[in-house]
Amino acid sequence: MDIPLTLTPWSPDDLPLLHHSNSPAMTAHTGGPEDEEKLTARQQRYVALSHRDPTEGRMFRISLTETGEAVGSVGYWPREWQGRPVYETGYGILPEFQGRGLAVAALVAVAKAAQEAGGPRELHAYPSVDNPASNAVLRKAGFRLLGVVEFEYPPGHLLTSNDWCLDLEAQTT
Repeated sequence: MDIPLTLTPWSPDDLPLLHHSNSPAMTAHTGGPEDEEKLTARQQRYVALSHRDPTEGRMFRISLTETGEAVGSVGYWPREWQGRPVYETGYGILPEFQGRGLAVAALVAVAKAAQEAGGPRELHAYPSVDNPASNAVLRKAGFRLLGVVEFEYPPGHLLTSNDWCLDLEAQTT
């Protein structure tokens, strides 16, 4: 099923979406809502990603193609993982739009963007083992479960996570 969504590089105008995503429901598995200072810093990082070389990552607003309505965010960025460079991805769909396949479609689209950018050839995601919905989304998007790992997120907090990996070299364009 082809879900008509659009990924647009994050902009200063997307701060309201970031605020809307900072709810207890959206952050239950990632340490809870952030204070205004942390949200402002996150917004600045997301906007900065939009103005760099794409090999350094991208953050996107996810919108419904038909209406232009913002429904969430998705991105990728480089990191060192187990001694090698990889891309990491993160995503979130607003609660009122969940259950429609948008997260899967957004992950497929962001994997294509990461593949086209060049750089690391693996895309990883690290959802909590206690987040069945997020783990199911990754499986449906074609990621392969590598195992359980301890992952630091947010900084200073160890989270028991699943390490999901998508081989970008094996993806078709």
